[in-house]
Amino acid sequence: MTDQTRISGSGQKVLRVFKALKGHSLTGLSNGDLAKALNESPATVNRCLNTLVAEGMAMQLDSGRYALSVAALQIAQAHATEISRATNRINELNQRVAAGSI
Repeated sequence: MTDQTRISGSGQKVLRVFKALKGHSLTGLSNGDLAKALNESPATVNRCLNTLVAEGMAMQLDSGRYALSVAALQIAQAHATEISRATNRINELNQRVAAGSI
């Protein structure tokens, strides 16, 4: 069980905004959209977005809406690449075992 006294409430809010941006990389979401979806005030969402932008994890689009940044997407891509390599390695080992060459 998590000790709630050791958790950053503001950090949780920032991460909730970050997660809410998932799936909106091309069109983004407005501050209002995020505030409504997360049941937070627009001012709170704005502070969270400012934090994410300052840390390079979100960006403001020309439309004024917000989306995950290239840096955030690169993290996701790096994970996908790592999993793909691991899957390939496991498949290679399975083929060798099945062929009796180990």
